[in-house]
Amino acid sequence: MSATRTAAKPQPAIRRANPLEMFVWEGTDKRGKVMKGEQPAKSANMLRAELRRQGITPKVVKAKGKPLFAAGSKPITPRDIAILSRQLATMMKSGVPIVTALEIISGGQKNPKMKTLVNAIRADLESGLSLYEALSKHPVQFDELYRNLVRAGESAGVLETVLDTIASYKENIESLKGKIKKALYYPATVIAVAILVSAILLVFVVPQFEKTFASFGAELPAFTLMILAASDFMIAYWWAVLLAVIGTGVAFIMAKNRVPAFAHFLDRMMLKLPIVGQILHNSAIARFARTLAVTFQAGVPLVEALDTVAGATGNVVYEKAVLSIRDDVSVGYQVNMAMKQTNLFPHMVIQMAAIGEEAGALDTMLYKVAEFYEEEVNNAVDALSSLLEPLIMIILGVIVGSMVVGMYLPIFKLAATI
Repeated sequence: MSATRTAAKPQPAIRRANPLEMFVWEGTDKRGKVMKGEQPAKSANMLRAELRRQGITPKVVKAKGKPLFAAGSKPITPRDIAILSRQLATMMKSGVPIVTALEIISGGQKNPKMKTLVNAIRADLESGLSLYEALSKHPVQFDELYRNLVRAGESAGVLETVLDTIASYKENIESLKGKIKKALYYPATVIAVAILVSAILLVFVVPQFEKTFASFGAELPAFTLMILAASDFMIAYWWAVLLAVIGTGVAFIMAKNRVPAFAHFLDRMMLKLPIVGQILHNSAIARFARTLAVTFQAGVPLVEALDTVAGATGNVVYEKAVLSIRDDVSVGYQVNMAMKQTNLFPHMVIQMAAIGEEAGALDTMLYKVAEFYEEEVNNAVDALSSLLEPLIMIILGVIVGSMVVGMYLPIFKLAATI
């Protein structure tokens, strides 16, 4: 068996050298009916031969044109992978062979990159590779957790069940991430718009008032002078302000991605923020519980599962905590005892884990923990949105209103002296 596997492995390299290309074709069947379609193939001649085998006489076979605009090169998102997993699990449960299922899924893809990915996986499976080996060639789209679950499913002969579990897991995690992004991006976006509006007022509107004030010949209020000074600065050095903003943003992202100490500091500070910090705590606990439950239920050994789960928590502080739990479990500690040592997990989570371990149903208890904390995140985000809407209106009113009042103060003062 191993010799056969070894002999089959060089074949994918040959496929890589001559990848599949999408062709559009037109032909007639045995009844003379005109047929059209599109299909991936290594060459136009091979596609013609395939069509003839299907009883179709090809008239036109040509490579499909590239999209004119960038919309055709839409990147593959985690949600795309979740949908792929769900489709694959549904078809396999219905008895459709995996290669056929991938061919059907590929035909329904509108994203060229996703179509190419599915076709590449199908080609690797046809060459004799396992699904785990085929997915391992695409680590960006299929992370270690996904691949390990597929490997466990293939080993146990329950691949369709594991794919169904993965699909549910990905859908829940993406929904949770969407809630967190909503909580963080909404206020940030509104504040950014407020700053942009303020900059436009300072550069284009305030100078018009300044010309009017110059004809008054009277002393201007201090608040108005401060706004005029800010306007003069923005007009003279707008390029420096823009460069500073872009430079700060780029430096921040690079430091977060490349400096572990800064990433740890940032995640730790985020967890201490009022309201938002608690949402991030609950989100990390929910992701930890659901990911560990899924991997453990799939048959992945606990220590290996914890190693995979660490990177799925979405927070460096919790990632280090889970790695500490893994080290403790590897030397004989129970999971609940190892969780207690981190001082991060609430008492309820630790007790649920303890009950699950004693009853031999750790995955079931972890699922319940995940559901509870996901609901907590949903409720907290909804409450935060309701709280932020009036707060943001106040902030916008203060920023823009202050500038308007500052500009009209001299006019009010002049009117009072008449």
